[in-house]
Order: sequence, then C-alpha cells, then structure tokens
Amino acid sequence: MKQRVITGALLIVLLVVLLWLPGWCMSLAALIAIGFATWEEYHALTLAGHRVVSWPAWVVLVGSVPLALTLGNATLVPLMGAALLLMSVQVLFRREPELTDLAMSALPILTVVLPGLSMVLLSLADQKAVEVVLMALVFTVPLLGDTFALFIGSAIGGKKLCPAVSPHKTVAGALGGLLGSVVGAMAVCGIAALVCNEPTLAKLPPWPSYLMLGILGGMVGQIGDLFASLVKRHSGIKDFSNLFPGHGGMLDRLDSVLFMAVLVYCYRLFMV
Repeated sequence: MKQRVITGALLIVLLVVLLWLPGWCMSLAALIAIGFATWEEYHALTLAGHRVVSWPAWVVLVGSVPLALTLGNATLVPLMGAALLLMSVQVLFRREPELTDLAMSALPILTVVLPGLSMVLLSLADQKAVEVVLMALVFTVPLLGDTFALFIGSAIGGKKLCPAVSPHKTVAGALGGLLGSVVGAMAVCGIAALVCNEPTLAKLPPWPSYLMLGILGGMVGQIGDLFASLVKRHSGIKDFSNLFPGHGGMLDRLDSVLFMAVLVYCYRLFMV
C-alpha cells in the first residue's frame, strides 16, 4: 500500500508539472502514454491467443496529430476507417481467417487510440488556461472517483456491482465513486472560477455543465475501469504490465481517464 501511495503521488506531481509546461509537452506525454497503453492492450490480446494486426493502429497514432494540425480534426475519421480496412484485408487473406482476430485487432483503436487522441486534442486548446481546466477535468473526475470508490467500497462492502467482471467492486463503492467524481468536477469548477479571468471563463463550461460532466464522467469512468478488467480477465492477467510499482501498467492507470477524455472532447466539440 505504501508503494502504491508513493507511486500515485509521483504521478500526480508529474501531471501538475505537465499542465504547467507548454501545451505541446502535455501532447507529447499523452502520445507516449497512449503508445504504451496501446502496446499493453495488444500484448494482452495476444496472450489470450488472438492473432492481432496492430501496425495500422501505430500508423494512426503517429499520423493523426500532424494531419489534425494541418488539415483539421475531421481527418481522424477517414484515417481510422483506413486502418480498419487494412486490418480487414490482412485478416481476410490469411490461410485461416478468424472474425475474432479482426475484432480484437480493431478493439485497441476504438478503446485506446481514439480516446487517447481525444486527450491529445484537448491538450492543444488555443488558450493555456482552457487546456489546464479541460485536462484537469479529464484526470480529476475519474481519479477522485476511483479513490472514493476504493475507500467507501472497502468500508461499507455489500452487494457486488459486476462480479462476473470484477469480483471486488461493490454497489456502495460505485455510488461512492460517483460522489467522488462530482466532487472532483465541482472542485475544478471552483478553482477555475477563482483563478481565471472573465474572458477565459467565457470559454469554459458553466457550473451546471461541470455537474453534468461529474455525473456522466463518474459513470463512463467506471465503465472504462470495468472494460479494462474484462480485457484482463479474458487474457488471464492481473495487470497490463509492471510499469508503475503498485499500480500496474499504463492502461491500468488510464482505463477510466480515456473514457472521460472522450466525454470531455465531445462536450468541447458540440457544446462550446
């Protein structure tokens, strides 16, 4: 437990430093993190016996940011469509094509690469203060939710939430996690209101939107966590890797964050 706390504290310090540095530093760090997470999920699926085709996912990851910066975010959809097409062709022309191999090849693109690129694009916001607030939401809502879920679930126990996927998670923990996510979102809202000027606040969500993002983020974050647990159970592993002592791999840390990144990016795209 001590090692877990120390590692967690160091990761929080690293996140704060990245938010303080210029936006391209966060973008680069996010790309590196997504690269690790993508490898971990493909590795897990390989351990499960699937013959995955992973190289198109790496093409998407490497090519997406320069294309988005030069031609716009709309390039991501055709780029991912091309990657899925290439995966389909390679699997179809095998001696023994398996539909499950194609589905497992596409899974990391949909669950790691696409959410990860949402995080990268958020870090490229046109104003530093806006980037910091949006990225703070992406990390604070799921991580505080995880913390509340752990302590409240351990203290109360009771009915299991999804025992077929994660036998230790409880309904009480899930409700506590939802509370923690709302607290996290409103804390970001309060700090932004204190430190941001009026022109910046005009570019940020109003306080009811923070509440909505806290509630929805708490839900999608827990779904992301359960999804990662399902992949690990399917692959017969406890953690995706040993990258972070006491915490597992990159994807173990980012499972709920990735799903939250998609939610915040969609809010930013359609509501602001």
